[in-house]
Amino acid sequence: MKEAILIHFGKRIRELRLAQKLSQSALAEKSCLHTNYIGMIERGERNPSLVNVDKLAKALNVSLPELLKVE
Repeated sequence: MKEAILIHFGKRIRELRLAQKLSQSALAEKSCLHTNYIGMIERGERNPSLVNVDKLAKALNVSLPELLKVE
């Protein structure tokens, strides 16, 4: 069973990515992560390390608190 926090985080990444009109490939390139890894995060299948969360925040031009924002 997928953890709720991973599903929420994945949805947040997807929301921010789409708001910036980025493809998964473009986000992967900006964050120096693999495209498949981005997809797995968005589906809540991966638990990214803090280092990779920071890479995603920088690639999406948001702060860590903004990236982790719960709505």
